[in-house]
Amino acid sequence: MATITALGIGSGMDLNGLVDQLAAAERQKLTPIAQQRQGVESKISAYGRLEGALSAFQVATSQLNDAKLYQGVGSEVTGSALKAAAANTAAPGRYQVEVTDLASAYSVATAGVADQEAELGAGSLTFTLGSGETFSADIAAGQSSLQEVRDAINAQDAGVQATIVNDGDPNAPWRLVLASTEAGTEAAISDLQVGGDLATQLQLDATTEVAATNASLKVNGVTITSQSNRVEDAIQGVTLDLAETGSATVDVSLDTESIKKAVQGFVDAYNTLQSSMAKMTRFNAETGDAGALLGDGVLRRVQTQLRSELTGGVGEGEFRMLSQVGISVELDGSLKLDGDRLDEVMASNLDGLQAFFAGSSEEGGMAGKLNTTLDQMLGNDGALSIATDGLKSTVSSLENRYERMEASIDSTVARYRSQFAKLDSMISEMNSMSGYLSQQFDVMNAQLGRKK
Repeated sequence: MATITALGIGSGMDLNGLVDQLAAAERQKLTPIAQQRQGVESKISAYGRLEGALSAFQVATSQLNDAKLYQGVGSEVTGSALKAAAANTAAPGRYQVEVTDLASAYSVATAGVADQEAELGAGSLTFTLGSGETFSADIAAGQSSLQEVRDAINAQDAGVQATIVNDGDPNAPWRLVLASTEAGTEAAISDLQVGGDLATQLQLDATTEVAATNASLKVNGVTITSQSNRVEDAIQGVTLDLAETGSATVDVSLDTESIKKAVQGFVDAYNTLQSSMAKMTRFNAETGDAGALLGDGVLRRVQTQLRSELTGGVGEGEFRMLSQVGISVELDGSLKLDGDRLDEVMASNLDGLQAFFAGSSEEGGMAGKLNTTLDQMLGNDGALSIATDGLKSTVSSLENRYERMEASIDSTVARYRSQFAKLDSMISEMNSMSGYLSQQFDVMNAQLGRKK
């Protein structure tokens, strides 16, 4: 290696520079391979973006293929007395609601004790609720402080929550508060029996009792009582959450906004897909700049299939073409939604709109047909997957070719260095011989008295 790094010393020539130039020239053989690989990788990336745009369009299409979308209802409340949530089973209509009473929970406190950590004595607490349900909390000796009684009740998880409060009394400030976890008379504590030694230490203070109440309301004049402030099916398919006494109006109607949003999402997703494909196939005549999939057969097939499905319409139903439900195909291939026309269709023939998009079977309507086509495009055996796998194989082949070429270039440059090292040594020897002969001639001329 020393002869290589010192290349040119013997000859005085810039042999290292010459070898570097030859190496650079050899490495130019790698450029076409690298450029080809970059082009293939750009195409793979473009296929990935195309797949993403197709998947987004399929999501939007699938929403229109769901029959539940066209059966949904929504509710709107006027007034602050309540909130409402409508299920698909709700019947459209207007309902006048008057809330006269809210449901509340029962609570009561015990008389105070001086020390919440002091033992109160063994015993039991047996609770009876308004619904008739009972449960007991057993208190063992040595585990009967007010804190431990609280924990024993809460461990039952049976509808009564125990807490400790300090009422500020200087002698006996610590009270146990027992409260129903739910509102209404059925959840209230109707009876509490304290047994054992605990009975003498833990007594209820009747003055602290807060009675439970049920909610009371009228719906279109019909009186309704509820154990909870959440009232279900007072209006068919509607859940009312009562907030305060007062009146409110509940309007239940078909949820056409969700349908319109889904249709607009369908149009937007397709236009985004169209825009992506246009960028991938662009060509600038002035700069020569071209999209990664310009002239690509797979993309052309995708465009043709989708355009055929969109313009071909469906084979049955009152609505057959997109234009009949307010969607037009523009000259540039994009879609445009006429919101007013869609509103008319939803108002006059929602069943027909459902039949057009969702059809009588999963593959029957416009959305179903598109979804089937998209499944074929995006599947593991689809054109995109097959084309991508082929390109990945090409990249692997080019990488192997690049490595072989690089090894060949390294071998060639090493051979150049070896040959130049021999040339350098040969020139060095010739220079030495030339110097020696010059000296001998000078000596001979001096002996003969000849002048140089």
